[in-house]
Amino acid sequence: MPDNKDFEASSDSDSRRTPIRVAFLTERTSPHVRLQDDDRVMTNPEALLRVAVAVIALLIALVLASLIFDAPLEGLADPLQTSNPAKAPWYFLGLQELLHYFPPVVAGVLIPTLVVLALIVIPYFGINIEAEGFWISGRQRKMRILAAGVIVLVAFLMWFSVYAVLIPTLMITAAMFIAAFPAAPGNLTTWLHAKPLPFWIMTWFLVVAVTLTIVGTFFRGAGWAWVWPW
Repeated sequence: MPDNKDFEASSDSDSRRTPIRVAFLTERTSPHVRLQDDDRVMTNPEALLRVAVAVIALLIALVLASLIFDAPLEGLADPLQTSNPAKAPWYFLGLQELLHYFPPVVAGVLIPTLVVLALIVIPYFGINIEAEGFWISGRQRKMRILAAGVIVLVAFLMWFSVYAVLIPTLMITAAMFIAAFPAAPGNLTTWLHAKPLPFWIMTWFLVVAVTLTIVGTFFRGAGWAWVWPW
């Protein structure tokens, strides 16, 4: 019970604005509290129904794809005649492309471990509850920090000639610096200006992963040498 016991009868039924109230019950009435919160929905059935629909739609799409297209399988494996190049499945080609540039310990152990640790630690490091844009405040300081970090990363990538990661890194960095000075309202730069740091980190990660996969799939031939798709 609160210290102030002076209650007043009112018709307010907003449980968030006035959580403490006295209800007067008669024989023909019952307590009823109206709560409207559009930011929250019940897990069942709203969320579960959407997940079920998405799973069924994906299952139907996979079944139709398997009926229309043949699986891209090669012949039986022959240890006396190995293919050149021996490519991993497409979802591992990005990692196999990194093995072309770095030692096996770095590309196969260190980098995947750092990625997994980053995915675990980042949600608990400097949580941005309001999702404030990266350039909203402290622009000059952030530009200096970003420039220093990018210079170190670019020097490291150029040392190992990892151009498949260097080019996407320079593209994302250029987009970040352009977004620091938004143009007219409604422009693309204005939209990017309001994006938080996790957006840029995830965008860089996805662009690099897709680039490595594409290079490993279409631009690598015998001996993992660079070849053109045509």
